[in-house]
Amino acid sequence: MSVFIGTFENKVDRKGRVSVPATFRSALQGQAFHGIIAFRSYRAPAIEACGMDFMLRLNESVSDMDLFSEAHDDLATTIFADSHQLALDGDGRIMMPAELAEHAGITDKAAFVGKGPIFQIWEPGRLDEHKTAARERARSQGLTLPLRPGGGGQ
Repeated sequence: MSVFIGTFENKVDRKGRVSVPATFRSALQGQAFHGIIAFRSYRAPAIEACGMDFMLRLNESVSDMDLFSEAHDDLATTIFADSHQLALDGDGRIMMPAELAEHAGITDKAAFVGKGPIFQIWEPGRLDEHKTAARERARSQGLTLPLRPGGGGQ
């Protein structure tokens, strides 16, 4: 599975194209689709993005729910109906769909933020505010993360 780490800021050109960071492109190599899957975050003014491998895992999780339940419909609609397959061009760029850019407030710059198996795309100013608030919430709640035993696939 792909793992995305780091934060990268790239310029969005007049045609709405933006370069996906090289380390993210490397993490996506060998996938069934040469590009990214992107959809509006329902928790933040950002774009959620991942490789096809993670979308397949999401599909398996949604498939475990009752097919005609309201929860299944809500999650399937939120994730799959709004998703865009964004192919990488020869220069490693994607074409940013207008509705995604508008949701995230992205105009001339986009910040790519690694979050493990997924990444997000933010308007840089909004990202700075989000990071500050997230750090403060983590600090005030004393959040910790237990480390699983093992080598993490090594």
